[in-house]
Amino acid sequence: MGADKVIIHTDGGSRGNPGPGAAGYTIDDPSGRRLAARGIFLGNVTNNYAEYTAVGKSLRHAQQLGAAEIDLYCDSDLLVKQLTGQYKVKSDTLRPLHARCLELLDGFKAWRITHIPREKNAAADALANKAMDAKADIDDLPRPAEPVGKKLRLGILLSGGGRTMVNIQKQIDAGALNAHIVAVVSSRSAVAGNDRARELGIEPVIVRRKDFDSVERFSKAIETVLDDAKVDLVVQAGWLCLWHIPPQYLNRVMNIHPALLPAFGGQGMWGHHVHEAVLKAGCKVSGCTVHFCTNEYDAGPIIIQRVCEVNDDDTPDTLAARVFEQECIALPEAIRLFSQGRLIVQNGIVKRIKARDVGT
Repeated sequence: MGADKVIIHTDGGSRGNPGPGAAGYTIDDPSGRRLAARGIFLGNVTNNYAEYTAVGKSLRHAQQLGAAEIDLYCDSDLLVKQLTGQYKVKSDTLRPLHARCLELLDGFKAWRITHIPREKNAAADALANKAMDAKADIDDLPRPAEPVGKKLRLGILLSGGGRTMVNIQKQIDAGALNAHIVAVVSSRSAVAGNDRARELGIEPVIVRRKDFDSVERFSKAIETVLDDAKVDLVVQAGWLCLWHIPPQYLNRVMNIHPALLPAFGGQGMWGHHVHEAVLKAGCKVSGCTVHFCTNEYDAGPIIIQRVCEVNDDDTPDTLAARVFEQECIALPEAIRLFSQGRLIVQNGIVKRIKARDVGT
């Protein structure tokens, strides 16, 4: 599975300038999960050559991961200003590397490069130094820990593009979630989420509200799909239809909402409608909420909330992008806590049990 957006840190250096040099880079997804960590030994080079090589190698790796957007961080002020057009490239040696990096950057849907101090670039710096010490390329990506908790059978409810479902599958593929998507219910017959489900090897079951004369029969059709698949946990991943949750699924249906409930919830508050309302209200923070569902819109015990700032120049699109980054962290974490038996609901409030206290 590809990563839609990645965060890259690069560094390069040589001992002697010129001298034995290396490039280093890390690539992470927005949740902080490390996707790559490499050091490349370059032989006798200058510092600037190593810095440019680190950027070029990392961008090619990001392409291989299927990234569409990148945030790139470097501690070379010269390189950043040259790539953003503030400085010209005077070195004949660097000019082809500079042109190649710009060509690679142009291949992404969106990109941003930022200069950071060396102390905030420690991982990439360490990788370059390890490669120089070893006089060889290194791959320092840690092996993922085995996921803990019960392996969940997940049922996904979707009404749109299916991005949230895809993010869950990425977490499963990376070993970060002990789960398996066993059923997908779509409330619409022609949305991108249906095709994305098929790409995951799951044929979505189309259950449209307009095909039923009551919410009860609509709900029963959904319940039948979930029961037949022996689902442990239901995840509403961009689901827009109210349904009546049967008793056996009490506190077993999660929803992700792109605002900090109880504000900006309820019927009609979905997608860009939410972000437009947040901006219109002049909110200084927004975020997302994961909660257990009841038979009301955007209601139920709150499991996790994550916050992001609202900037003065935000549009619904830019705010939505940052909120989605928080969603990619919050929902998998809520699923992990559920699988580990660490969520209990008391008097309508979710409490988290410490891992050491589970089963006691």
